[in-house]
Amino acid sequence: MIITLKKNADKKQVDCLLGWLRDHKVTPHVSAGESETIIGCVGDVARLDIGLVQALSVVETVQRIQEPYKEANRKFHPEDSVVNCSGFKVGGGNFQVIAGPCSVESEEQVIAIAKAVKAAGATMLRGGAFKPRTSPYSFQGLGKRGLEILLQAKRETGLPIVTELMRIEHLELFNDVDVIQIGARNMQNFDLLKEVGAHSKKPVLLKRGMSATLQELLMSAEYVMASGNPNVILCERGIRTYETATRNTIDLTVVPILHRLTHLPVIVDPSHATGVARLVEPCAMGAVVMGADGLIIEVHNDPPHALCDGAQSQTPEMFAETMSRVNALRPLAYKLGE
Repeated sequence: MIITLKKNADKKQVDCLLGWLRDHKVTPHVSAGESETIIGCVGDVARLDIGLVQALSVVETVQRIQEPYKEANRKFHPEDSVVNCSGFKVGGGNFQVIAGPCSVESEEQVIAIAKAVKAAGATMLRGGAFKPRTSPYSFQGLGKRGLEILLQAKRETGLPIVTELMRIEHLELFNDVDVIQIGARNMQNFDLLKEVGAHSKKPVLLKRGMSATLQELLMSAEYVMASGNPNVILCERGIRTYETATRNTIDLTVVPILHRLTHLPVIVDPSHATGVARLVEPCAMGAVVMGADGLIIEVHNDPPHALCDGAQSQTPEMFAETMSRVNALRPLAYKLGE
């Protein structure tokens, strides 16, 4: 249920309303925007008398909502959420680019790539220490040593690091990680989502599952938020279809659709979406024009010899060219409400 308050509503009366809602086992979430203040109600709202609430002098309107996701719903939070990633803000007009290798292979490799992508304009460093792979015989990452290498790259470049968490037991290893990534395969690992929500306030980069609907993606975000962590960034990384020309089918329409459904930032991963390095740039440009709040791009200094996903990795030179075109397009980006 959404309660919209009148302008200049009396604070004491509003506090009484909030207390009454809590007495009825409903959790109120107050969102004060530039033009209006709303109260989003989570809980057993079916038993509340809408007419009684509507009759209060501080209430402008009351409406029930049908969507199962509440805290991620833009109706609960009309203003764009801005997620602070160690000083770099995502959402609300703030655009960030995350770049780096698919997997951490060596200290020399990661630090060299980190310096190159920073020089080209990237604001965060990605890299997989733990790697979920389809084949049990493929490179699975360096694990804890990979995290240490990422942190060394952070110390040398100042770039916040983004890396994937695969197991609840590893959460304590991520104390110095700036953004926790939940990969496509774990998007519906609800126990993992609840643990990240309950035991960390770090930004969570939540990737869309390869066959997930947008409602399923938003419900996964809801798990994190309902458990106590509001700092969620959604990521479109392509979905599985019958098409075989690309690794996945990139769905750029989700950017403006999600911006209407949710207040959470939305970024795009054109590397995993296409699986082809030469397609990363045009898809990144398309994502910018569609209004994405950021990009996550794989960059490797020697793609033919990469231990993971070399075919979709840009070289540092390609990435620098992509950044120049992305920055030229940003003034043309679609914005909700325009």
